[in-house]
Amino acid sequence: MLKFARALIGAAVALALLGAAGAGHAQAWPSKPIKIVAPVPPGGGVDFLSRAIAQKLQGALGVPVIVENKAGASATVGTDYVAKSPADGNTLLMGYSVLATNKFLVASLPYDLERDLVPVAYIGYIPLILVTPPGFAPTSVSELIALLKANPNKYFYASGGAGAGAHLAAEMFKSMTGTSMQHVPYKGNAPALTDVIGGQVPVMFDTITTSIPLVRAGKLKALATTGPKRSPLAPELPTMIEAGVPGFEISAWYMVFAPKKTPPEVLEKLNHTINSALADPEFAKQMAAQGVVFVGGSLVQAEAFLNSEVTRWGGLIKAAGIKAE
Repeated sequence: MLKFARALIGAAVALALLGAAGAGHAQAWPSKPIKIVAPVPPGGGVDFLSRAIAQKLQGALGVPVIVENKAGASATVGTDYVAKSPADGNTLLMGYSVLATNKFLVASLPYDLERDLVPVAYIGYIPLILVTPPGFAPTSVSELIALLKANPNKYFYASGGAGAGAHLAAEMFKSMTGTSMQHVPYKGNAPALTDVIGGQVPVMFDTITTSIPLVRAGKLKALATTGPKRSPLAPELPTMIEAGVPGFEISAWYMVFAPKKTPPEVLEKLNHTINSALADPEFAKQMAAQGVVFVGGSLVQAEAFLNSEVTRWGGLIKAAGIKAE
């Protein structure tokens, strides 16, 4: 009995020491500059949001927070860099929607999303917008569905490339509405939008920040947005759900990641700091002007969202036979 009691006391002391070490790690971090890797070129939504979050973290944590652009291979270069970085909380990734689809579209990824990275915080999203040329007959989503059903495979939709958000959104639309259209992939959104404006291709899902100025200028007609609620950039437009397609939701989302073995106490501190930034009304208003809707939430909620995205897009990509170019 005496030996057993001593063993219990020893175990308790060991656990206490481990807890103290963990608390000490959390208190010591951060002690040097933090790097947020944006896996895209400078400019654009991912880079912009990375710098905005970096500024808020720097103010809250009291250490320099820099953004480093590591673009290439559909975000693979920057993502792999973070996945193989020390798991100390000093190297983070501004991940975005493509991480959930790369798993199924990019051959021989050098990293494993679930094994090598951990979601820290779901920052927010920018919805897509369903647009057509101004002269295209349908003026609502229901009218578009009726037209497509009456003319199977007669009409075309544009995207910025195979596997792009616009491509996935249109395939999901077809699947959920029982309609058919033919895909016209372009090398980027700009040439795709040019042909939609010109009427060569009548349908496209695009990021709202890109298309809404063209809608305001009368160069495009908007039918609906694709977020769970109306966009602050176009509150007059219904969501796809409101327009009669239950469950239709797709957005360009943004999430901070860290290397998988980052200490839990550091992840919690990061998550709490980011959530505090997202709760700042002025910051939220500033980002809403760019189309970003903040979400936030716990580490568990971030991981659950990521898993749901991987599951649904993996199913759609396989069912539709989508292959990256």
